[in-house]
Amino acid sequence: MHDGHHAVLAGLGAWLPPRVVDNDDLAQHLNTSDEWIRARTGIGERRIADPDVSTVDMAVAAGRNALRSAGSDAIDAVVLATATPDYLCPASAPQVASGLGLSGVAAFDVNAVCSGFIYALATAAGLIAGGVAGRVLVVGADAFSRYCDPADRTTVPIFGDGAGAVVLRAGTADEPGALGPFDLHSEGENAGLLIVPAGGAKQRQSADPHDHYLTMQGTAVFRHACARMAESARAVLERSGLGVGDVDRFVGHQANIRILQATAKQLGMPNDRVVANIERVGNTSAASIPLALADACDDGELQPGHRVLLTAFGAGLTWGSTLLTWPDVKPGGEA
Repeated sequence: MHDGHHAVLAGLGAWLPPRVVDNDDLAQHLNTSDEWIRARTGIGERRIADPDVSTVDMAVAAGRNALRSAGSDAIDAVVLATATPDYLCPASAPQVASGLGLSGVAAFDVNAVCSGFIYALATAAGLIAGGVAGRVLVVGADAFSRYCDPADRTTVPIFGDGAGAVVLRAGTADEPGALGPFDLHSEGENAGLLIVPAGGAKQRQSADPHDHYLTMQGTAVFRHACARMAESARAVLERSGLGVGDVDRFVGHQANIRILQATAKQLGMPNDRVVANIERVGNTSAASIPLALADACDDGELQPGHRVLLTAFGAGLTWGSTLLTWPDVKPGGEA
């Protein structure tokens, strides 16, 4: 990318539903316990959106905070990463744009599930590189609690709701906040490892109510997630001419603390450089990386000048990574 057409992070925002559901709350109606959940996932509590709060609502709130952080609502495009849109048709991004007073700008959804935020960043960086947009709002928002079978103790404890967002602007490759390189992959042969079977064009309706909920083959997902995120992270470092020792903070998709730690171990990344907020928010899918960045910023764990490695893995299967040197930005809203 030539000068002036490189994507640079210029704002950060987050939003979480106020309702906290802890492990003891779940144990009242599921055959589980706080100890069981923590030992397997590292999760202690998660935020659950009230029935009248939708993915669009959460995305608008996070987007507003990111615009506040950037100090400007001059935006040319909105890219929403979500696998839980308000409707199958139309896409949710135009409603997010409208809700932010950005009616008329380009707006579309990206669905790479838990890898969605990395994919959306790459998409927005492409819009900027191509001169299509000078400033892009990228939002990751999901309400996966709505897709969990209330009686399923393998999925209900894992997923929480929330939204996170960043503003990207056109800049140069050598300034703080510049994103890249990117590494993106998929493996559709394993789509069945994480899937909501019914609701789409293949099977609009199903007599089996379980087909309308998320099903997950946890052991296989764990194995794929660790290997793929580590491979992708290494690829990005290699393209940048950097090593693991050059990374100050490792921000992986907050799926499971054991996955994060195992991926870090494969990379040779010390645990004190691994950013983790999963204990308090659970797996928020496409929102997880921006929420983790906002938390790390708020508590001082992430400082301007830190070299930050982002990586994610999700259903599809999809995975990807990117790098940036953290700029002097603060979240525009409470995470």
